[in-house]
Amino acid sequence: MKKPLIGITLDSEQPGGYSKFPWYAARENYCGAVARAGGVPLLLPHETELADRYLAAIDGLIITGGNFDVDPALFGAGDRHPTVHTKDRRTAFELAMTRGALTQDLPILGICGGQQLLHVALGGTLIQHIPDTIKGALAHEQANPRNEPGHTVAIKAGSRLRQIVGADSLAVNSAHHQAAADEPAGIVVNAVAPDGVIEGIEAPGRRFCFGVQWHPEFAISEGDVKLIAAFVAAASEGGKP
Repeated sequence: MKKPLIGITLDSEQPGGYSKFPWYAARENYCGAVARAGGVPLLLPHETELADRYLAAIDGLIITGGNFDVDPALFGAGDRHPTVHTKDRRTAFELAMTRGALTQDLPILGICGGQQLLHVALGGTLIQHIPDTIKGALAHEQANPRNEPGHTVAIKAGSRLRQIVGADSLAVNSAHHQAAADEPAGIVVNAVAPDGVIEGIEAPGRRFCFGVQWHPEFAISEGDVKLIAAFVAAASEGGKP
């Protein structure tokens, strides 16, 4: 079976640090997790006019996380929390890729901020700042390292996620201050934190369309490994010749 080509969206940074000019970034473990699962990782620069070309080439799409937020205007919010920080060019590109992948029914895995963007692309809305919305919220921006768990999530019985990970709960890492706020038509909430924050979504009827608020590329649990393996396997089935 041909190894599927997996498009992975990049983060973008302004001059400073690595370069005196604008630069792209991606943690190595996004690519490593895909390669270990049998896929071929391909990093995607933010050239929105090339989205159709990218979509014609790839067999699956990973929308990554980053230290920024989806513009509240994109999900109809009339206000904008002071903590919201956007990267508009990146978001425009990722929305074009996500909507194109949805149209073609390509396998999609949204991770952390990528889950939030996928949720919005599917018609959902977001909590703009968890501490101001959820009473007694957990520390969703965990203080300990990201390669350690920050809390657990309960996996919904009967969900496709439950079938993939083979467990009713997972220990996960946590690095977000926003989250999905609802469960609109076409979306099933499949994972929830102990404080009620939505941690995972899936779109039944599609080949593979999942978003998780944690970072499975760190492989904190066997469930993380199984999730990425299932995504890559879906991308290898019915892929491009």
